[in-house]
Amino acid sequence: MSSQTKHKAGVLGAGSFGTTVSTLLAHNSEVLLYTRRQEVVNQINKEGIHLGIKLSSNIKATTDLEAITSECNLIFPIVPSENFRPTLKRLSPFLNPGHILIHGTKGLDLSKINIKELASMSISRKDIHTMSEVMRQETCVSRVGCLAGPNLYKEILQGQPTACVIASEFDEVIKVGSEYLASKYFFVFGSYDLVGAEMAGALKNIIALAAGMLFGKGLGKNIQAMLITRGLREMIELGRAMGATHRSFLGTAGIGDLIATATSENSRNFQFGYRFSKGESLDQIISSMDETVEGLRTTRIAYQLAKNYQIRVPIIQMIFSVLFEGIELEKAIQFLMRYPYLPDVDFI
Repeated sequence: MSSQTKHKAGVLGAGSFGTTVSTLLAHNSEVLLYTRRQEVVNQINKEGIHLGIKLSSNIKATTDLEAITSECNLIFPIVPSENFRPTLKRLSPFLNPGHILIHGTKGLDLSKINIKELASMSISRKDIHTMSEVMRQETCVSRVGCLAGPNLYKEILQGQPTACVIASEFDEVIKVGSEYLASKYFFVFGSYDLVGAEMAGALKNIIALAAGMLFGKGLGKNIQAMLITRGLREMIELGRAMGATHRSFLGTAGIGDLIATATSENSRNFQFGYRFSKGESLDQIISSMDETVEGLRTTRIAYQLAKNYQIRVPIIQMIFSVLFEGIELEKAIQFLMRYPYLPDVDFI
């Protein structure tokens, strides 16, 4: 599968990021976009519009998973982490070892554990799976990868220049993914650190929640910079518990994505933190948002993982306490300002 013989590319998930990836792919190939909603399929195929966006004529939609697999060798699953495994199970009967899967989901999977029961349980690495691990567990496909990095969809759809990372253990996955996605304004880096890229993408959403809270309280760039740098350290420590190194966290998939997500009002997680700091309840915000705020689920998982391995993550601990234990945000901020931090940089 080379740039000279591009086939149609498939995308699972017609949310904002799935639609954005479809738009990027449409510069280089035809795209088949899967959604469960027939009304979305009709709007895309008849009017060429979705989410208020005028789509390329290269993008068509379907509710047929078998059609995606029969027409597309390269498929991008981009669905919320809590729905990722069920979606791959439905897709699996139609896949063969010749397919390539590159996911764009920045979250984590819990094996046989209900997220609502997580607080009463002890979890370890064996209970948590990255999306690439889920793809291998649920399908016959071995050539898998992930799409990581700063991906604020509104900026990408506006044609603003940015870059991403395709991480995989396979050169072919990186090469093919790059050929299909790269364009004049979208640069693609490659990485072999698959777990690191996935963990960085998931954990940065927690820090983005906190950044939105600080912004909502009118706090400035000094404390925002402290949050990002100290938060990065906690991300690295948790990544290590999952088998990652520090490398991806210091690159485009890590610090690059973290800065974008934790400083932009276009970030869903940042917006959630901001609204929460203004007095809206968890349930009020969730019910009013059209798409999943991955940082909430990841906060629960990261907190329990750190607790089990006795990893010092004061920022993540305080975010968990504010969101799920009713601790006042002002008290959490004061706690963090007095916390006896470890040396500034000693993880390299």
